[in-house]
Amino acid sequence: MGRIAVIGAGMGAMATAARLAVAGHRVVVFERTETYGGAVRRFERDGFVFDTGPGLLPLPAVYRDLFVKTGKRPLEECVELVQVDPSADHVFADGTRVSLPNASRAGVLATLDEALGDGAGARWGDFLVRAREAWDRARRPLLEEPLWPNWTVLAGREPYPSVPHRRLLRTRRASTLAEVAAWELRDPRLTALLESHALAYGLDPRTAPASAAVLPYMDHAFGTWYVRGGIRELARAVYERCLERRVEFRFGTTVERIVEEDGRAVGVELAPGGEGTASQESGARLFEEADHVIAGVAPGVLDGLVAGGPLRGPDEVPPQSTGGSSRLTLLLALRGARPAGTPHRTVVHSADRDGELERLFGERPGVPAAPTVVVARPDDPALVPDAEHEAVTLTVTVPRGAGVSGPDVERVLDAAERALPGLRERLLWHEVRTPADIAEATGAAGGVVPAPALAAADGRLLHPANTTRLPGLFAAGGWAHPGGGLPHAGMSGALVAGLIVEGPDFQGSQ
Repeated sequence: MGRIAVIGAGMGAMATAARLAVAGHRVVVFERTETYGGAVRRFERDGFVFDTGPGLLPLPAVYRDLFVKTGKRPLEECVELVQVDPSADHVFADGTRVSLPNASRAGVLATLDEALGDGAGARWGDFLVRAREAWDRARRPLLEEPLWPNWTVLAGREPYPSVPHRRLLRTRRASTLAEVAAWELRDPRLTALLESHALAYGLDPRTAPASAAVLPYMDHAFGTWYVRGGIRELARAVYERCLERRVEFRFGTTVERIVEEDGRAVGVELAPGGEGTASQESGARLFEEADHVIAGVAPGVLDGLVAGGPLRGPDEVPPQSTGGSSRLTLLLALRGARPAGTPHRTVVHSADRDGELERLFGERPGVPAAPTVVVARPDDPALVPDAEHEAVTLTVTVPRGAGVSGPDVERVLDAAERALPGLRERLLWHEVRTPADIAEATGAAGGVVPAPALAAADGRLLHPANTTRLPGLFAAGGWAHPGGGLPHAGMSGALVAGLIVEGPDFQGSQ
């Protein structure tokens, strides 16, 4: 079988490597940093342990499939999956609180009626029915199939069946998520609930297509899951599965160039000094021959590795390397035990929705003065030195490349205290992770975190195909189709492996 060179050891790249190794290929992964996982990292101090990337796993079926297809031990024997219940608590601007059950339609609707008033549950339930229709229409082309050659059909096709809205003499249908909220949900708290799913992926609900309704639907339909020990344990399990399949990893090894010959990718050129290479002693660049090269890096990085300019032609999906949002993360070490019954995740909604959106997506971007804050409080003894301490993570969406000041951190702590009273009195220490830290871990300019691919919106939220203009070169991970998020990165591995093993006629995962 063939020789495969994989650039980067992110989740999508490792998923590709494991699948190709099972198919009999010799796979070598070159990673410029000293560890695997891409954005899925871990921070440890004084017995406290934190995820610094995603903290929950939606749609675990993607990784279940990966483990079924690549070995004898299923995912649940390699990590401990725990369904988070409630799915989340929400603290709204007016002080209303609601705790939403996980993957229970009836429970969610009853809870919303009780907390927000009669009719709120019915409106949310009707919305979920329409969101399911959008999911059914978009699931295969946007998650399970290679990007269609006629991708412009997806760019103009809105799968969400919005309700006709009559205003004066005109009848309109919602084309953005904000219009869905205003015309179909008609409650500022339901609006905040819906829009928080867009903000979590760095999307502006005022411009995100109505098809972004699939984001809350995924949580509702498939549940929200935690990996005991943190999501970093999932990365460890995928890495170990790669090792079981004899994938070779070379850490601290930078790929400087993708080598072309006769119009095809034929290998990679490594910088001197990489782990396990002859160049360590000679100081010379080393050429590693390959039948296929897979790049799990951001588009700007990939273009810099190939001679002759950008890899995408004018008629292809443009890389999502400009714009986009990043994350500010605060890791909090607290004295005192985690109270029994504490929800795993609480979303503290902004008291200034318009101001937050303007700071995130306006002409003068910065950390919002009143941010939406996601508070993660896992019930996991593996994350704390003992039962008398608690590890808490606060996450805020911020603009790409945003600088973070001391007052910014204080405002995030102020917001978090709405969900965690007495926070400052319990605080032993905190660590701050900024867009610059994400950029260092992933190589993405400004620390941009890619969003999942979505239909409509003129193709702005599609991602480039897994194939490139250079035969033999493929793209995997969150910056390629089907986009960002753990499930989507995992699916990119299935798609790239299918395209290599079965050829260009591969029609997608079954």
